[in-house]
Amino acid sequence: EESWFFRLSKYQGPILELLKTPGFLEPASRRNEMIAFVEGGLRDLSVSRTSFDWGVKVPGSDNHVMYVWVDALTNYLTGLGFPEETENMAKFWPASLHLIGKDIVRFHTIYWPAFLMSAKLPVPKKVFGHGFLLARGGEKMSKSLGNVIDPLELAETFGVDTLRYFLMREVAFGKDGTYSPEAIVERSNGELGNAFGNLAQRTLGFMAKNLGGNLPAIHGHTDADNALFQTVDTAIAKDIPQAFEELALQQAVELWLQAVFACNAYIDAEAPWALRKTDPERMETVLATLYICIAQLAVAIQPVIPESAGKLLDMLGVSDALRTYQGIRSHWYSPLAEGGFQIEKPSPLFPRLELPEEDEEGA
Repeated sequence: EESWFFRLSKYQGPILELLKTPGFLEPASRRNEMIAFVEGGLRDLSVSRTSFDWGVKVPGSDNHVMYVWVDALTNYLTGLGFPEETENMAKFWPASLHLIGKDIVRFHTIYWPAFLMSAKLPVPKKVFGHGFLLARGGEKMSKSLGNVIDPLELAETFGVDTLRYFLMREVAFGKDGTYSPEAIVERSNGELGNAFGNLAQRTLGFMAKNLGGNLPAIHGHTDADNALFQTVDTAIAKDIPQAFEELALQQAVELWLQAVFACNAYIDAEAPWALRKTDPERMETVLATLYICIAQLAVAIQPVIPESAGKLLDMLGVSDALRTYQGIRSHWYSPLAEGGFQIEKPSPLFPRLELPEEDEEGA
């Protein structure tokens, strides 16, 4: 059929240079795939059809309509008000990130940048092609195979925060991953429940019971206290934000979990329940140290489990203004304690999950 073409071949050199620009396309596997495609030679691209009339008419060629994906790509700009110089255009373009599925990387890193170059418009700063969540057994989800999983049903069964945590913890972002109810339950009970939830539960519960809900005073820090502060601070000030910025989501959660483990090792080593009888002042310092670190870790994991982290920060009396990486590293604990904030008996953040009955029966 008759068609209009875009002269894609003209942009082979600039596109290859763009793809080789550090940080433009991630992960590396997608970048290497696109570089190989371009090095194989770019052919001019058909962008219109005449065999049907549904679609956006080609200016000056009313018997042609644009391919729907061409129109879809331009929505990134027209949705911001282009070609007018709108406030949204100034604020959002060039896009800091196109987050897309791996099957449409070619459209977003070869065709779309070439269109923008032709129009003398800036290209996106970064494109990330994520993988697929596969069905049980490693199959790609497909309506025809009848193996599509309803995410709303999973969220209803396990909770939104738990599901978010599992997906970011279990699957390296950018790669394909699988899930199972057993794996979701194991991650939730073992890491959210036993590691972090229990840390907060026993710390706050101990304070509510033994200090009348008052925040403990600090009576000078030891090397053990400072070492824990350093571990947590490094995680929330540098390592975790950097991993999130680089879209290394699994690594960010792993770094957070290592800091949680450090807190658990600290509370077991310092044993505030024993210090209650032998050294009450030291007990208070240990509890205050844990309180500060738990609050910092709650802020750090907010992007992954926002509802649960928010509930914990409410229990801790941390104001909304402090719930940022920078805010939670400020001098906030002493003013809160001196202001008479009271700890109430905490409720479990992550109740223990059980497998749905049908999974226990092997259905």
